Amino acid sequence: MPWNPEQYHRFQAARFAPFEDLLGLVKVREGMRVVDLGCGTGELTRRLAEGLPGGEVVGVDSSPEMLERAGAMAGGRLRFELGSIETVEGQWDLVFSHAAIHWVDDHRALVPRLLSLVSPGGQLAVQLPSNHTHPTQTLITELAAEEPYHSALGGWRRESPVLAVNEYAELLHEGGAVEMTVFEKVYPSLMESADALAEWTAGTTLVPYFERLPKDLHGPFMERYRERLRALYPPGPVFFPFRRTLFAATR
Repeated sequence: MPWNPEQYHRFQAARFAPFEDLLGLVKVREGMRVVDLGCGTGELTRRLAEGLPGGEVVGVDSSPEMLERAGAMAGGRLRFELGSIETVEGQWDLVFSHAAIHWVDDHRALVPRLLSLVSPGGQLAVQLPSNHTHPTQTLITELAAEEPYHSALGGWRRESPVLAVNEYAELLHEGGAVEMTVFEKVYPSLMESADALAEWTAGTTLVPYFERLPKDLHGPFMERYRERLRALYPPGPVFFPFRRTLFAATR
């Protein structure tokens, strides 16, 4: 997908806050081999490397646009590679992923595969948005089912692969994981307006829709989306409770 780093970073503080919670679940050891799946523009991969003494950290992302920005931070024990979460290989002391695996389908197959990348005694640590039932998300799929968007998209709409929090615990247990921590947390934000909610999703959820829609429909889709959000929320600041799932487990 053609990611826009500038659009993504418009809400940088809110998007990055859960990273610290995930990092807090990591069992730090000297000289770890670490892969950060879906590293994006690399700022948090660098922060991860700084928190792991003597470790070798590889950030992997499928977006050349994101990696172009990340490349400026490479050096020493930190490097970045173009690749996908689904195809990463090797054995790692820590498999880490912040706000990325929700873009990959079939989590019942994905989570065991990620666990298989962890060296014995190593750890898997993942954070992913689980906010797919919020109106900012459901309004997009509703609009995609309307004309002219339905025809332009060929009937396509993205179904969230995110599972219930207990299902991630069950998958980890079935994969032989121990010392599990699995929970869902709400990260509250106060947005300027309903339009700000639309700008938030423009940098994430709307990306695959705009990739498929003709450019002359981007503006009308976005304006109709803003109208729907304005109808749901009063003028002025909007409380935005964003749900995220975090889990960590030792293999």
